[in-house]
Amino acid sequence: MSSAHEHAPSPTTTAVEKTLDTDTEAGQMKPPINVDPPDGGVKAWLTILGVSCVSIATFGTVNGYGAFNDYYQTTYLSNYSPTLVSMIGAIQVFMLYVFASVSGALFDALGPRLMIPISGLVSSFAMFMLSISQPQRIYQQYLTQAVLFSLGATFAFFPSIAVCAHWFKRKLAFALGFPIAAASLGGIVYPIMLDHLIPKIGFGWTIRILAFIVLFCFIVGSLTITTPRPPKPLPKLSQLLAFHAFRDPTYLCLCLGGWFSVMSIFNPFFYVGLYGEVASGGPSKLTPYYLAILCATAIVGRILPGFIADRVGRYNVMAATTLISGVLILAMWYTATEQPSLIAFSALYGFFSGPFFALFSPCIVSISPIHEVGARIGMSFGFMSTAAIAGTPIGGVFIRTTTVHNFRHLILYSGVFAVVGSVFFCAARVLRSRKLWAAV
Repeated sequence: MSSAHEHAPSPTTTAVEKTLDTDTEAGQMKPPINVDPPDGGVKAWLTILGVSCVSIATFGTVNGYGAFNDYYQTTYLSNYSPTLVSMIGAIQVFMLYVFASVSGALFDALGPRLMIPISGLVSSFAMFMLSISQPQRIYQQYLTQAVLFSLGATFAFFPSIAVCAHWFKRKLAFALGFPIAAASLGGIVYPIMLDHLIPKIGFGWTIRILAFIVLFCFIVGSLTITTPRPPKPLPKLSQLLAFHAFRDPTYLCLCLGGWFSVMSIFNPFFYVGLYGEVASGGPSKLTPYYLAILCATAIVGRILPGFIADRVGRYNVMAATTLISGVLILAMWYTATEQPSLIAFSALYGFFSGPFFALFSPCIVSISPIHEVGARIGMSFGFMSTAAIAGTPIGGVFIRTTTVHNFRHLILYSGVFAVVGSVFFCAARVLRSRKLWAAV
């Protein structure tokens, strides 16, 4: 990669990227291929529909792990420690992130047509296998839910997110808000689904219904996701992993901010329901709804800020909302012991944590050459994978004994890491522009 690309402040602002290929048989040059994102059209919005479906099936399941976590700890895997049980969800996120560096780059070369259907088969098969897993046999949940499902999901979710940058440029943050918000539907549907269906039809058939939902979503995604860019040869390993991107200080600050944020951001998703039980002195009718409320407001928090960010700046919104989410953890969750306080925290945290998921990739896109979008997004999530594997299990260590006092150690740890993450996002924003009111 030439130094011009490495140091360009915003390579995607180039109006048209053209590729000239020599026709060796005719001895003539082929016409240039216009790959500038069209920012709309039927195929573009159908792709957003398909990506949203894939998002529900993949990261939606991960966002809904808090419901699994509560059920596992109280019933299905009650013989194991909270840390060991929460590791199932942590490994899910880790697997999604660590293979993102490869899946994004493969998408740049191969496109979605082959990767997404195969990923759908693997992910659906994993959920069907989870449905026949046995209680108090935690290795079965690890193999099916943590490993096999995540392997299938990562080669669909991140490539499908990357394809959005091939269709949208000026409206990218807004367009990406829909599939990122769709992931929150899992956190709404799955807690309610598990709470209502397991007592009636059992764990096995409940998970089979979930597996059919995953399969249906992947079928829609396979039929609707397309890309206007032609396929290209698989790059060299050095280009495949885009290590040179870390020489860009803005990219490095974004990745560091993402790392600290991921250390904390999933803890409320995993533990807000269990904390509600402990604070209330036992299970209540509201227990499965804390996560549902959080994910419901996260839908708004993943769409509306993207619309605003396209006007006032992605980096501005990212830095501000990440800081607010950290303050909410420290100021509201830390002191919340009553149900109204927990409902308010869940609603507000869902909204202000949403922009991290919606805007992180568009922030990467804004400083990346369009032909490296998949590789750079994948590399950034691969970098954050260590935080994904460590964040919630460390939180589980604080609550080996589930008391409000121990939960406050978890909450304090989560809030501090969120605030540190926002500092790095602020640094990335300043590197983009030192003008205070600039729309960056």
